[in-house]
Amino acid sequence: MRPLMPPRIRPPFGRYAHGVEVPAGWRIVVTSGQLGIGPDDHVPPDALGQAQLCLANCAAILAEAGMRPADAIRLNAFVTDRAHFPAYMAARDAWLAGVDRLPASTLVIVSGFTRPEFLVEVEVTAAAP
Repeated sequence: MRPLMPPRIRPPFGRYAHGVEVPAGWRIVVTSGQLGIGPDDHVPPDALGQAQLCLANCAAILAEAGMRPADAIRLNAFVTDRAHFPAYMAARDAWLAGVDRLPASTLVIVSGFTRPEFLVEVEVTAAAP
């Protein structure tokens, strides 16, 4: 995979690439949006805890396909308030710790999710040979 970082556009605001090129013939995994809820139905009360759980759920899905966070080519995240942005970023950056080739990334502020206690949702696209 090759990060796409054209020098003629502004550098990214954080640890992500503007785009990622995937070689022909690689396998692609796309997760559904993962909410911050555990298998025991526990929902952390804060955005950081929820974001960490969202990303852990995404990692479990990738692992099911023999992939890991380093194989991520795109992260899409949704938060219910601008105030949750730093918590999500901290969780994302921790999830990508040690990853040299960064994925593309988008963060959107939304009005809400299916239940009012949900603050964060994350989906991941990954690719591997």
